[in-house]
Amino acid sequence: MSGTLVLVRHGQSEWNLKNLFTGWKDPGLTDLGVQEASEGGKALKAYGIDFDIAYTSALSRAQKTLDIILEEIGQRDLETIRDEALNERDYGDLSGLNKDDAREKWGEEQVHIWRRSYDVPPPGGESLKDTGARVWPYYVMEILPRVLRGEKVLVAAHGNSLRALVMILDRLSRESVLKLNLATGVPMVYKLNADSTVASKEVLGDMSKAH
Repeated sequence: MSGTLVLVRHGQSEWNLKNLFTGWKDPGLTDLGVQEASEGGKALKAYGIDFDIAYTSALSRAQKTLDIILEEIGQRDLETIRDEALNERDYGDLSGLNKDDAREKWGEEQVHIWRRSYDVPPPGGESLKDTGARVWPYYVMEILPRVLRGEKVLVAAHGNSLRALVMILDRLSRESVLKLNLATGVPMVYKLNADSTVASKEVLGDMSKAH
């Protein structure tokens, strides 16, 4: 049996709360976001896992979530690698806009296509396919080899960068990945086989609060 890969989406950010497109912008966590990260850490502690290394994005909401989790599990000094390859999808011209205002400007249908299509990017931004194009090579080159060596690896990142990862781990089609929503602060524990396929998956928390 190879190692373990744990994926966690960051807790609620200030812009999630305000219904704004966030992307590569860098708002902090809300009080609820801090609580969600803390609950994720407690769930991992109860699960009883010690990590060998952690990865996160270049954005503070994911980094803060990771810090809170590491505090909860007593691994504050864990080696951590930050890389923008794991950043949230870049929403381009939509970044910082209220989602309702964007619908008024471009129309409900167009905004829905940008948010939920696989390969149609918003103006100046990335589609989910574009996001995957930077996440997948980073996973294959940097993260996967450690898991296959038997290490326990924690990744704290974002809704869309993690959706791109879950797409290949869970072998989701382009259509089914668009329906996938990941709950904030809820760890997903993957055990991998030696050929990098998934041996088992466990969700440590309430996926019903995904949005």
